Amino acid sequence: MPSRSWLLAGALTAVFLLESLFASLGKSPTFDEPAHIAAGLSYWQTGRIAANPQHPPLLKELGGLALLAAGVRLPDTPLVRNMERGVPGTEYAAGSALLRDLGPERTLFWARLPFILLAAAAGLLLFAWGRQLAGERAAVGALFLYAFSPTILAHSFLVTTDVGLAAFTLLFFFALWSYLRCPSWKRMLWCGAAMGAVLAVKFSAVALPPIGLLLLWASLRWPPDRLPGSPRAFWESTGGGSKVPAAGKNDPCPCGSGKKYKVCHGARPASASGSQALPSRAPTALQQALRCALVFLTMCGVALVVVEACYFFPSDWLAYLNGLRRVNADHDPNYLALLGGQLGKHFLSYFAAVWLLKEPLASLILAALGAVALVRSKTVGTLAKLFLLLPPAVLFAGYSLAAEDLGVRYLIPILPFAYLVAGWGLAGLVERRAWWSRATAAALCLWIAIEAAGIYPDHLSYFNELACLPSHAGEIGADGGSRCGPLWLDDHNVDWGQGLRQLKTWMDAHAAGRPWKLAYFGFFPPEAYGLKARKIGQQELAMAQTPEPGLYAVSAHLVARVPPLGERFFSGGTGGRPGARPGPIPGAWLRTVKPVAIVGHAFYIYDIPGGR
Repeated sequence: MPSRSWLLAGALTAVFLLESLFASLGKSPTFDEPAHIAAGLSYWQTGRIAANPQHPPLLKELGGLALLAAGVRLPDTPLVRNMERGVPGTEYAAGSALLRDLGPERTLFWARLPFILLAAAAGLLLFAWGRQLAGERAAVGALFLYAFSPTILAHSFLVTTDVGLAAFTLLFFFALWSYLRCPSWKRMLWCGAAMGAVLAVKFSAVALPPIGLLLLWASLRWPPDRLPGSPRAFWESTGGGSKVPAAGKNDPCPCGSGKKYKVCHGARPASASGSQALPSRAPTALQQALRCALVFLTMCGVALVVVEACYFFPSDWLAYLNGLRRVNADHDPNYLALLGGQLGKHFLSYFAAVWLLKEPLASLILAALGAVALVRSKTVGTLAKLFLLLPPAVLFAGYSLAAEDLGVRYLIPILPFAYLVAGWGLAGLVERRAWWSRATAAALCLWIAIEAAGIYPDHLSYFNELACLPSHAGEIGADGGSRCGPLWLDDHNVDWGQGLRQLKTWMDAHAAGRPWKLAYFGFFPPEAYGLKARKIGQQELAMAQTPEPGLYAVSAHLVARVPPLGERFFSGGTGGRPGARPGPIPGAWLRTVKPVAIVGHAFYIYDIPGGR
């Protein structure tokens, strides 16, 4: 089974790579990508982290390094010089200009390539860790769910921070788990390096080191199963009879250090039986906790060095903290979130609703089965359960209480943990001997694969069937309930500017030579793809009770957002006077008029009669 499981893991990873790569080739730049691309290039060209300081630099540096290798350079223009001096907001314009001038396809390919590879590596890491935590079948199941996850695929190639944060979050907790199973200085330093890397990916990662400390303390109470021959952590020394198995003096040491036994544990005095006795005095609980804290501080020290290295060892040692203070500096504090057609400052249930709507129903079912089975399991240790459940629980609570209600990408670091739990549920179904259990497992996997194929390559706009129930059940298709997505959510849940290239193809095939209007949610100029239209904005759409005749292409984000805004204005919620505007609610036509096409699940095409 182990060799076969690695073959399955390799095949699933290859499928994921191909899905991500080919989907990326057909997608235009999303809202944030131009800024990250320009900032990453500027870091290497200037040796300073000045542009886009509200995000740490590591992932932007990866994208910039790939562009440098491909021969891409930022031009010497006033706009670029302002960006390199740290003028706020200039990175968006500089990145858009770079993509436009050099060609978005070539530039995006090289900038996105490291992110595709990183996302694939995260899948393999998920499998490798899952084998240790939950077994071979559960690990394969987790990787299957990851490889066909619409949300993971949608963001896997984007030059943004979210899938990268998930990858380095996995790496940090995997390193910590490996250290606890076989403590050594090398593994301790590796934990610190992984901690530093995840902190250099996104500022929300500052929640992860405290979780790591809690897990370290939990290991005092519930130590993990150790690798054969591994030494105890120095805070776990016990009296008398605990021993490290002996080995031949020239054999590799069983602790996994890579040294010969005679220069590792064999260097210590051995007992008469040929086994080495550990120290005889057992530390007190306070001593254990203090020594555990010392290990954690050592990891933090290594992490600090890694973070400073990612910032190119700046003269300002507080650069990271200064950036942390600027999180959401470019976010409008008056922005209203959208959930289920309602606008509001903050919804406590927002991320719960997002998870229930944006994850495939089959994955949700498996996660529920896995969570019940995991909690009841007698074979999975308490510490392993904490590693699987504590990080996502803390992150989810933090996002629900404090994060801006912008969309599913904030939940991406949680998803690998959910897939590990769901993989446990899938393994439980497969391992039952009853035919119905295995048939259920096969049906759930087939359901996931069909929907992944049905939404391809528009994974970002995916919604499951719950989005269309009960009033729009007729809209459910092979892409799940994706056509009903704008009834629930906006922003990158439905459209993030990624559909311009597909819109150009549709317009050339169906509306060549016709004048048309474009309502676009994004930063990259549509003209770079040859799209020539009269642009209309959110306000113009929201104020129109009935549209003028003509051809319209409207972003799914605006289809979701404009009708609630029009209703809010109509009722006086944004300065309008209730009852002062008889007739249809402004902007409601986007819901009542049936589109002639939906391009890339991102643009709704309306052909209002009389415009020819």
